[in-house]
Amino acid sequence: MSAIVSDKNPAPWYKQGWPWFLIALPATAVIAGTITMVIAVRTWDGLVVDDYYKEGKAIVQTIGRTERARELGLKALVQVRSESIRIEVSAGDIDNVPGVIHLTIAHPTQGGFDQELVLNGQGGVFEGAVAPLSTGRWLFQIENESRSWRMNGAAYLPTETEIRIDPTGS
Repeated sequence: MSAIVSDKNPAPWYKQGWPWFLIALPATAVIAGTITMVIAVRTWDGLVVDDYYKEGKAIVQTIGRTERARELGLKALVQVRSESIRIEVSAGDIDNVPGVIHLTIAHPTQGGFDQELVLNGQGGVFEGAVAPLSTGRWLFQIENESRSWRMNGAAYLPTETEIRIDPTGS
């Protein structure tokens, strides 16, 4: 006699391949959904803003501060090194160059890496220590102490270590 299973005595369902294949499809979706939920709960999305109206008003004020830097003829040269930064600020009138600046170094997508520095300078040259910056795009914002003007620049580190910021566009 042969060992062929007849239709009268089929093998139990757990010994057949098709039921396991059909169970694997939804099981994979459940596992992937669980992993996605864990990632969403454990990470913080710093890009979401609670008060959009307030943020909109702040943007209008920011544009005015950038215009003020343009009016004063301010320019900056930012030199980024591994653990330090050097900024040379120049203006049409030397009296417009402050003695203290606020520097914000921001990562566009990961706020946990942002740094804020207050740098004292002499003759428009400001230097200070920074925590090492990872590879990627970084935003640099320079403001005076009263925050009446500001200049913005961006660089892709480590290839761009010298950033020229010129709000006048010249």
